[in-house]
Amino acid sequence: MSDSLHIVCPDCGGINRVPASRLMEGGHCGKCKASLFQGEPLELDDAGLERNLGKSDIPLLVDFWAPWCGPCKMMAPSFAQAARRLEPSVRLAKLNTEIHQINAGKLGIRSIPTMILFHRGKEIERISGAMDENGIVSWVQKNLA
Repeated sequence: MSDSLHIVCPDCGGINRVPASRLMEGGHCGKCKASLFQGEPLELDDAGLERNLGKSDIPLLVDFWAPWCGPCKMMAPSFAQAARRLEPSVRLAKLNTEIHQINAGKLGIRSIPTMILFHRGKEIERISGAMDENGIVSWVQKNLA
């Protein structure tokens, strides 16, 4: 791993270089001064997903969901709790497949909720179905080990 990591700002989308040794301290965006890690999942659109996949050096866990999906709604609080536990080592994000269909189609999302774990733009693993907080955290840790 290099001495610094590229982190996409959750507010302005700016690319920030953070020393790897200081990642756990969080940090603030050099452009807009927002916190780089907010302990909650990012709401992404198609462009935001592409930017995070292409420009961020930390793993990205994306929950593909829709507002009409009961299991998606049931899993949302657990996903938010997992964000508090996994950041800043892993960025958690949500993509509403009802509104943002381009990447859901490109990635072959057939059922929701589906979570895909990416690292440096490449898919590592995916899983469909609702999970609780501990299940999400252990699944991510197992697949990043």
